[in-house]
Amino acid sequence: MAISSIFNDVLGPVMRGPSSSHSAAACRIGLLLRQLMHEQITAIVVDYDPNGSLVTTHESQGTDMGLYGGLLGWEADDEQMPHYRSALEKAGIETIVNYLDYQAPHPNYYRISISNQWITHTLSAISTGGGMMEVLNIDGAEVSIFGDKYVVLIYGENLELLRSMLPDWAQANLRLTASFIEISTLIEFKKEEIAELESLPGVSNVCQLKPVVPVLEGKTSDLPFRYCSQMLELGNSEKLELWELGLLYESKRGNISQKKAWSKMENISKIMKEGIKKGMRGTHYEDRILPVQSIKYKLKDESGQLLNGGMLNKMIMYTTAMMEVKSAMEVFVAAPTAGSCGVLPGTLFGAAEALDSDSDTIIKALFSAGIIGVFIAEHATFSAEVAGCQAETGAGGSMAAAALVTLIGGSLKQGVTAASFALQNSLGIICDPIGNRVEAPCLGKNVMAASNALSCANMALSDYEALIPFDEVVMTMKEVGDAMTHELKCTGLGGLAATPTAKAIEKKLREKAKFC
Repeated sequence: MAISSIFNDVLGPVMRGPSSSHSAAACRIGLLLRQLMHEQITAIVVDYDPNGSLVTTHESQGTDMGLYGGLLGWEADDEQMPHYRSALEKAGIETIVNYLDYQAPHPNYYRISISNQWITHTLSAISTGGGMMEVLNIDGAEVSIFGDKYVVLIYGENLELLRSMLPDWAQANLRLTASFIEISTLIEFKKEEIAELESLPGVSNVCQLKPVVPVLEGKTSDLPFRYCSQMLELGNSEKLELWELGLLYESKRGNISQKKAWSKMENISKIMKEGIKKGMRGTHYEDRILPVQSIKYKLKDESGQLLNGGMLNKMIMYTTAMMEVKSAMEVFVAAPTAGSCGVLPGTLFGAAEALDSDSDTIIKALFSAGIIGVFIAEHATFSAEVAGCQAETGAGGSMAAAALVTLIGGSLKQGVTAASFALQNSLGIICDPIGNRVEAPCLGKNVMAASNALSCANMALSDYEALIPFDEVVMTMKEVGDAMTHELKCTGLGGLAATPTAKAIEKKLREKAKFC
């Protein structure tokens, strides 16, 4: 299992599209498929299981866009993403989608066959939430590839004999499967090294899969802590603040300097800030169901027509703006998911503006949010398909609450307490996107999470007792998610998504798509 990273799993990916679970994760699967085929693709067949989430959502929530965009070599934030259909046609790639009941083991399960005129490969993968994915099977051989290292696959007739002929430099981290020899490494094989492997007797194909996430694989032994309770113990003994512990964790987890980790977070902060600015200028996208509302909110607030919510009004406005940027296919940060991308930036930058916080303080707050998110990613999930919207806006609100405490100079204990309160308050929230679009009631849930974050931050700063430790709240969130029915976990089959009005909206969107 991959070790959760702030930049891989929590504050990322930087992307376009309606859904990180669907669009960004699918894009990363597509990028790996493209490498597997040496960038030469003529046809792809994708099988989705009706018992999962993708049959009802693969078109409307951007799975097709992400998967095929990755096949074309595009990253998740590529401006070409909305135009993938015409690009596929131009590239001569045939796409076939089948709905088959094959008892997929995960709601976001991909079973894929991809080919060109010389070769066909098969691959199975899952989207695990927040843009992360895991490849489970290649050509009948079980694997566990998270896209966070270099993986070389060596195909041949007699693999045992072939293994004995490999040079010494290729023997480390080697695994023999029924279909190929797998070599995992954190260092890219050079072209001449790949050529040497290709020249060995009996070798039919050598393929190098490069990383598709920002931070490479970390070592469990290097981690300063795995649970929140351990973090608190370390923080109290070393007198470290929450943001310092987040920075320490990411530095150790990714084997990068704290300076580099800080720089990465600085970039995340800039993208978030620019996204809010873009949203407040107004956005437009034909294929969405909600109009621009953030500007109307601003005008009403400035004219004194809203109730006096203080900084909360700014948080609501910025949260809305960020969600509108996402729905307009502009660039944003999944934090931790596309469906909850408005909570953290909207809350944080709304408060920061009211408090006149400097950029360094905002970055510190993001590290606090990030480490809270790590515990959720590590011990539960960000996937609404697995645990409902409590795993998305609930998690986002928990992270935002911790960020607010850091923003105003609260203690380590207060930051964790705020996060615990916020997640406790979010247990049981379902995921029921209207029209299979990640817009409504998603926007309202993002706003609710922002409001919850502010309230919980103030409760923690007033030394209210959360009673239940954060680790236990995370475990409970996972258990509640497991107890939810399939229809209430981002399938479009339950909750508000199943109402007559929602079905009418869905029908209208399908009819409109026929003429676009």
